[in-house]
Amino acid sequence: MGRALLIGLLDAPDQPDTSESIPLVSRFILCTKTEASAQSLHRELPSSSFKIDIFHANNKAAAEQADVVILGFKPFMATEILQAPGMQQALEGRLIISMLAGMDCQQIGDLITVGNGEAPPIARAIPNIAARYRQSITILEQTEPPLSSEHSIMVERIFCLVGNVKWLPAPLVKLGTVLTTACLATLSIPLDGLLDGSVVQGLRRQDALELVAHGVAGLSSLMSNGAHPALMRESISSPRGCTIQTLMTVEKAGARMAFSQALIDGVQHLDSLKSKQESK
Repeated sequence: MGRALLIGLLDAPDQPDTSESIPLVSRFILCTKTEASAQSLHRELPSSSFKIDIFHANNKAAAEQADVVILGFKPFMATEILQAPGMQQALEGRLIISMLAGMDCQQIGDLITVGNGEAPPIARAIPNIAARYRQSITILEQTEPPLSSEHSIMVERIFCLVGNVKWLPAPLVKLGTVLTTACLATLSIPLDGLLDGSVVQGLRRQDALELVAHGVAGLSSLMSNGAHPALMRESISSPRGCTIQTLMTVEKAGARMAFSQALIDGVQHLDSLKSKQESK
């Protein structure tokens, strides 16, 4: 996810600075676990006017040089990374933006608070992989206590560069996470089914993929402009038509319930991850 976000940010057009208190991004400091990953990242990154520094196995040094620290590692690595020697001190005074699924701001704060000190400002942002092409919808958590106006604007400004954002209260962030990230993978399964069926009926897979991609983009446009899925289906299902036949087949297979349960299971899995983290 970190790579997708970075590539999207590097591809974003320059944004004019409208506030002296919120400077434009001028430098990216990246940190990987291994030297091989650092070299791979260096090869993958497009040319950019931004200054880019890549560290490996040195999170502390990277954090010390940053004003905003975005956490993009796996959640199970949180304790190891955030409580490494010197890391808590390195994060003091920085704006922390966590992209860790299943971990809320309070949990991150507990890991990086030194003694009885106060945690630095922590935001939670969950983009999806479409950030690579600046088409993400990013879930932003409404924290308690809330972020300062300056920090809220900064977080929103960063993620608006790679798509759209949606602020949600903390209890709904897990649901939003599954809807906008895991469901991208889940929805690829029926799309694969459409491609398979197209091949059976004589269309090349690549041609079918092109048609389906444009069809999905059209569906997205309709829904973004207020079209209700049920009303849309009704409006294009003519008597004895092929559309109603396809809908009948999908409903008989129980697809609606399967997707509902998939969403519920995904949210419950994130709940279990949070419980495991809290028990440590």
